[in-house]
Amino acid sequence: MRDTIIEAALTSARDTDTVVIGRGAVARTGKAIRDAMDTSTDCEMRPAMIVADDCTWHVAGNKVTAALAEARIPVVEPLVFPATPTLYASLDNANRIAKVLRDRDFQRGVTVIPVAVGSGTINDLTKLAARDLGRRYAVVGTAASMDGYTGAGAPISDNGVKITMNCVAPQVVVFDLDLAANAPSPMSASGFGDLSAKIPGGADWLIADAAGVESIDEDVWTLVQSGVHEALSRPADLAAGVPEAYEGLVKGLILSGLAMQVYDGTRPASGAEHYFSHIWELAHVGAKLDPPLSHGFKVAIGTLAMLTFYEKFLDRDPATIDIDAAVAKWPTWDVVEADIRHTFDGALADHAVKETRVKFVDRDGLRGRLDRFVSRWPEIADRVRAQLVPADELAEQLRLAGAPSRPEDIGLTAQDIKASFPKAMYYRSRYTVLDVAREAAWFDDLVSDVFAPGGLWT
Repeated sequence: MRDTIIEAALTSARDTDTVVIGRGAVARTGKAIRDAMDTSTDCEMRPAMIVADDCTWHVAGNKVTAALAEARIPVVEPLVFPATPTLYASLDNANRIAKVLRDRDFQRGVTVIPVAVGSGTINDLTKLAARDLGRRYAVVGTAASMDGYTGAGAPISDNGVKITMNCVAPQVVVFDLDLAANAPSPMSASGFGDLSAKIPGGADWLIADAAGVESIDEDVWTLVQSGVHEALSRPADLAAGVPEAYEGLVKGLILSGLAMQVYDGTRPASGAEHYFSHIWELAHVGAKLDPPLSHGFKVAIGTLAMLTFYEKFLDRDPATIDIDAAVAKWPTWDVVEADIRHTFDGALADHAVKETRVKFVDRDGLRGRLDRFVSRWPEIADRVRAQLVPADELAEQLRLAGAPSRPEDIGLTAQDIKASFPKAMYYRSRYTVLDVAREAAWFDDLVSDVFAPGGLWT
């Protein structure tokens, strides 16, 4: 599939050189790798090692092997993780991949090319292992389940905290729409949930820009946002496995990752809605389900939480923020840190303290920030409103796609969602509408409004 916006993104992307999307695209894997990557040495073609799990090997392992052979790329023994126990994106699993790659290097006397065949976890683990070994890798996506295929970051759990580790994105990405359409339906529903996050995530970037915290890069914004609403427009067809419906979803997910490369950060692709997901994952929400809850499923509920928060925020008219009153109520850092440590435990509390300290300002800094935000609000208000969609409308789209649309769908209650708001506010240094609300002394009242009778959560 030739796509001008993807081609434009590739010209600015830091790491990825080739993206192949289309029906039957897996057959072009070998040629794509050979054309884009340094596959030869003085003596022989550099071999490739497939990293997969039992499921992804079954659906695509032999096809990728055949495509590599057709391009005359030797293939060494693959690393295939068992179906059980469930594979997690943890540091020890990435270290295992790196060790096996080093072993294959020694056996062949040449640096082996890692080829991830799978979706989120396989890709993230291979990405981190490749980074640690100082080499490039390729990925063959088997499900439209998340936007991390072309992202440089790898969300990895270590010592009870989930952090995004800076890596190098794949040099080659191959995405077969037939494989995506035939993947288990919850996987595409997960991708639908992950892509829906770009709606409030984009609004958060507009907010941060208005507050003078993080300026919008309009070219990067266009990469992410230009096709999001269209990509989310066929939820029922996605659930039915119609291959043509996957083109927009896959393109949207790929562009999201490329935008993160161009921007050299995750701001273009996520906002506060993702922090709900990270917090719930670290609390092992849905971990005992079979299969465990995906990242995109938790993000879907986080997205709905943020859309309902935005609705209440906009009901109040941000142009009416009482700056003098907000500054008078603003706590010192010691008070904020104490509240964070009351909200979180252990290593997660230390993490939240470090992150929140980055965006904290004293009273003079707060006055300047709120002055900028209030003065700029009239010029961005319409753009923020146009960026958002009603929470109940997105909830119905998520339901049609087979994604969670209620807290109960991921084993939570409305009270659990409510309790997650202050945690999401403190979890990362990225500035979002939650921070504006806290700085305006609106936060507690807005959270209460979100869960008032008659709303989405009641």
